Amino acid sequence: MPAFICTTCGTQYPPGEAPPPACPVCQDERQYVNLLGQTWTTLEAMRRTHFNAFRQHEPDLIGIGTVPAFAIAQRALLIRTPHGNILWDCVSFIDDATIEIVRALGGLIGIAISHPHYYSSMIAWSQAFGGVPIHQHTRDRKWVMRPDPAVQFWDGPSKELVPGVTLLHCPGHFAGAQVLHWAAGAGGKGALLSGDIVQVGWDRKVSFMRSYPDLIPLDRSSVEHIAAVLQPWPFEPIYGAWWDRILPADGKAVLNYSVQRYIEAISAPPKD
Repeated sequence: MPAFICTTCGTQYPPGEAPPPACPVCQDERQYVNLLGQTWTTLEAMRRTHFNAFRQHEPDLIGIGTVPAFAIAQRALLIRTPHGNILWDCVSFIDDATIEIVRALGGLIGIAISHPHYYSSMIAWSQAFGGVPIHQHTRDRKWVMRPDPAVQFWDGPSKELVPGVTLLHCPGHFAGAQVLHWAAGAGGKGALLSGDIVQVGWDRKVSFMRSYPDLIPLDRSSVEHIAAVLQPWPFEPIYGAWWDRILPADGKAVLNYSVQRYIEAISAPPKD
């Protein structure tokens, strides 16, 4: 039986004879149901029309994104380490070519995803590489639409996946939102892989939202908490969720400036 995929958010559901009656991820206030109504696809159907593209962002960091763009259109990031490779965030599409390329790059020993909008086909990805664990914060447990033993929930402020690759709990966009710190990034200066928990903007600053498509801002205390969580961790680049959402340097300084800018914007009267 096919595992149906929501065409708006890209979430894959358990195999069934028919798709679910609705997608709870899209019905949440942080997402939306397509104006044309709820529609579904499958990996089998997508393999006739889509493929994955790869781009090296820096040594040992490779982006993976689907062409043509699908659903939210985020790209995943493959981190290569001496202790095994980690897939950060995920995409809905996977095929034989993708599996062969990732295996040639060293395969996977784990997957971690910033928040439920990017859970996508995480179970299919895990199964393709021998059922590797998917590390999700326990506070987002209810958003796992396709339960599987591969999904391993953790609790607390941080979790080291392999030496130098650490998940940091940054609640706000979702209660279990997480970012990933890669100590070896930027030649050892550190890199932050943020999804859209810390959103890289067109002005190469960062910002925060509870809902991006529905323009619901994040509260001040959550933003200040995210800043406090990230303060002890050194990083230069910030890698957002899309190919072009990358802050190449000065990440910590930009974060500090952007937090103050955001707080002033939601607190002060409108400027001229």
